[in-house]
Amino acid sequence: MAGRIRQADVEEVKSRTNIADIVGEYVTLKSAGVGSMKGLCPFHDERSPSFHVRPQVGFYHCFGCGESGDVYSFVQKMDHVTFAEAVERLAARVALELHYEDGGAATDHGNRARLLAANQAASDFFTEQLGTPGADPGRRFLGERGFDALAAEKFGVGFAPKSWDELTNHLRGRGFSTEEISTAGLVSSGDRGVYDRFRGRLVWPIRDITGQTVGFGARKLLDDDKGPKYLNTPETPIYHKSQVLYGLDLAKRDISRSRQVVVVEGYTDVMACHMAGVTTAVATCGTAFGVDHIKVLRRVLGDAAGVGEVIFTFDPDAAGQKAAMRAFSEEQRFSAQTYVAVAPDGLDPCDLRLQRGDAAVRTLVDGKKPMFEFMIKQLLSQFNLDTVEGRVGALRAGAPIVADIRDPSIRPGYTRELARLLGMELHEVTRAVSAAGGRAQRENAAPTRSSEAAPAAEAVDARPYSITDLPGDPATRLERDALMAMLQHPGLAGHALLGRATQSGMTNPSLGIVCDAMAAALVRFDATQDLDTSAWAGAVLSELPESVVPLAQQLLVAPIPERSERELTVYVRGIVTALIDRDLLRHKAELLGRLQRHDPADRETSVTLQRALMAIDAERNALRAE
Repeated sequence: MAGRIRQADVEEVKSRTNIADIVGEYVTLKSAGVGSMKGLCPFHDERSPSFHVRPQVGFYHCFGCGESGDVYSFVQKMDHVTFAEAVERLAARVALELHYEDGGAATDHGNRARLLAANQAASDFFTEQLGTPGADPGRRFLGERGFDALAAEKFGVGFAPKSWDELTNHLRGRGFSTEEISTAGLVSSGDRGVYDRFRGRLVWPIRDITGQTVGFGARKLLDDDKGPKYLNTPETPIYHKSQVLYGLDLAKRDISRSRQVVVVEGYTDVMACHMAGVTTAVATCGTAFGVDHIKVLRRVLGDAAGVGEVIFTFDPDAAGQKAAMRAFSEEQRFSAQTYVAVAPDGLDPCDLRLQRGDAAVRTLVDGKKPMFEFMIKQLLSQFNLDTVEGRVGALRAGAPIVADIRDPSIRPGYTRELARLLGMELHEVTRAVSAAGGRAQRENAAPTRSSEAAPAAEAVDARPYSITDLPGDPATRLERDALMAMLQHPGLAGHALLGRATQSGMTNPSLGIVCDAMAAALVRFDATQDLDTSAWAGAVLSELPESVVPLAQQLLVAPIPERSERELTVYVRGIVTALIDRDLLRHKAELLGRLQRHDPADRETSVTLQRALMAIDAERNALRAE
């Protein structure tokens, strides 16, 4: 395992990366004033742009859906990668070598880059070979399954020549060592040394979620090939078959938007689905669908609160039924609803498209059945329901399935359906389902109700503050606009003005927390040094409680009316001065009240109050003169 990336490197990568360049790869950004850009939000559908980016600050925020964060969170959400993976990707862009706290993982990162480069070079080699005379069996295979040259190009399909070491020599000529080629899983070893792992086969590049080639799947074409029908890259430092889904790099955007994923069984099935318009299809790579695959899909789906669909397609043969049972055993790990789609006549998506066209593939997906319904019918088919013994055995097998249904609102419906299929009394089936549910609860030793309630209460208390929740009264608007100016343009305000403004009293509690964080952050900066916007923003955010960070991020990117540089300076100093002046007026009113209430005979107090009032007037005059 790689160690934790050093924080200094995390900050260095961030400082070298322009967030507008990264966001601009996904969103068309236009100017929205000095130092601000906006575009259509990539996280939700909208017609008018409400997604704002502030490159100087390094933050983005959508005022439509509330998504916000820095360049790392943007890459994580768009490409569905971990924080460490986001840092490593951006580090590679700026050619910065990362260091890890365990002291030994930096070399691993360099090796990873070399292995990825070797795989990409191999992928380019295979695609070039597909056009050669020797690749005719591969082109014929694709054509017989309804895939033309454009389809092959879209999925990067290539051909491994029937040669002992043509790929090996090609990669060596590109500067890759035998050790690197071997570690990448591109060659095998024998008595005669290393030789190409894939020979005389059609080859699909297997890419990770970010689109980097990490391995290959190869299909046997020639009669004299004594190997398995499909041969995949072995486990390597960058390829772990239990964590990779073929086609996810192409499908991730549509999966995230539609909250639907279709899990098929092979490379050609993925191709067929995508060519037919089902662009959310993915497949496992030579292994059963498992827990790690679910973790990957949950991240892409944004799997929560039962929103979304996971649709499995299975062959009707014994292997397909076994795959269905495995998938069902892991079904509870999804919050999304799970379904099964089985084509008529038992055709897989590739054959279905070939025989009946693109529309038939779309109809297959649209005609999905709930996973529970499918599994109940599969189980019941194993019993002779014409006998009492068969019906009782089927009830014992089916009741736990119904009891496992998470959504209590649909459980009674499946209970009635089970009773109908069995031809048994509803109360008898209901009792069996309840008993099965009770057994499951006891076996799982569920936590007590009080322990479950505590996190929920904490979640409510920790609800993030939002700029959209702020009231629209004049006092709050002034505080909001002043804090926006101070956060986004600290250099224009200056140390002195910021120091005085952060001592001002705030009427809105959430804005007051942000103001206090600014006061705490300001002491970190020497009064003689320029206030770098990015460093200033990071310092302020680090002082805030987690629940208030989203509000501060929104204030950092909220658009300030477009102005020239000179006009912007006037605006920033003017709005911050207005906040200070309001605080001075409030303090003056308090002093006048005290002056009216105090005993006139107390000359000392009168003089003190008068001097304080004169000092306030002098400070206000000085502010206006600046």
